[in-house]
Amino acid sequence: MANQGSGGSRLPLALPSASQDCSSGGSGSSEGGSGHPPPPRNLQGLLQMAITAGSEEPDPPPEPMSEERRQWLQEAMSAAFRGQREEVEQMKNCLQVLSQPTPSSAGEAELAADQQEREGALELLADLCENMDNAADFCQLSGMHLLVGRYLEAGPAGLRWRAAQLIGTCSQNVAAIQEQVLGLGALRKLLRLLDRDPCDTVRVKALFAISCLVREQEAGLLQFLRLDGFSVLMRAMQQQVQKLKVKSAFLLQNLLVGHPEHKGTLCAMGMVQQLVALVRTEHSPFHEHVLGALCSLVTDFPQGVRECREPELGLEELLRHRCQLLQQREEYQEELEFCEKLLQTCFSTPTDDSMDR
Repeated sequence: MANQGSGGSRLPLALPSASQDCSSGGSGSSEGGSGHPPPPRNLQGLLQMAITAGSEEPDPPPEPMSEERRQWLQEAMSAAFRGQREEVEQMKNCLQVLSQPTPSSAGEAELAADQQEREGALELLADLCENMDNAADFCQLSGMHLLVGRYLEAGPAGLRWRAAQLIGTCSQNVAAIQEQVLGLGALRKLLRLLDRDPCDTVRVKALFAISCLVREQEAGLLQFLRLDGFSVLMRAMQQQVQKLKVKSAFLLQNLLVGHPEHKGTLCAMGMVQQLVALVRTEHSPFHEHVLGALCSLVTDFPQGVRECREPELGLEELLRHRCQLLQQREEYQEELEFCEKLLQTCFSTPTDDSMDR
């Protein structure tokens, strides 16, 4: 998390050792009296210090706290709260920059400087919002409304991808923020960016934000389904951008593992045939994730197995050839395991009828 702007609130370097405020022969020191961890820089650090202290084995009844130790603790708490307030002020300043209208009659140099300032504000916000408390404060300051309404689909690519990245950073693992973002219609816009934006970086960051909104988030996944998100994901896997292909396949695999109830929908979309077609392309590390998704699709799902067995797909021959190619190549062992699992699941069972019984 960023610490910019908090240089004026440094804490004491260390808590005075217990030997300084206990009578000779006392035993109130912690960690053998060898010193103390660095003091907390923010509220999360202060909370962690309290949790750690509370989890230790109980010591003998402590000596009364000395004035020096009491002062250190007061300064630590004050600095932690002050640091949090300063970070909120930094976010307010960033939002003030982002709220300004774009200069309409400015020259090229002025426009470039304005964009650079806005990009810097978005980057600082992304750094600050790695802290969940700051992410919640950012949303309370109406920052998410500004991002979705003004920056996600408008302006230069440098602003679009930073806005998408900030949405993902704030949303990951925080249900309340995910719900706010979904309520603002961000998922529809992010899917459009993933599907159509001319800038590869924007598309990659949009996929990151989408992942943060649909993994382990039932409402987000339902929106994703209504917006035909699986089709967008498949088109992303068919692009030439390696990072986009890998991350799309990884998200597909994750969703299949976490939500097997949607396998029928994917089979109806022709997902088996499209995944096999991707495996037939020139070999690359991306194939590991495609085969992983295909494994997830057929596991405990007879319909997927039947489709893999269709003779026109030629999947069995493709998998056996791929196994020969990958033998003795340590860097492709996971892909080899997926191939072997698919052969076992799809081509080692007796009949479709026995599978359905």
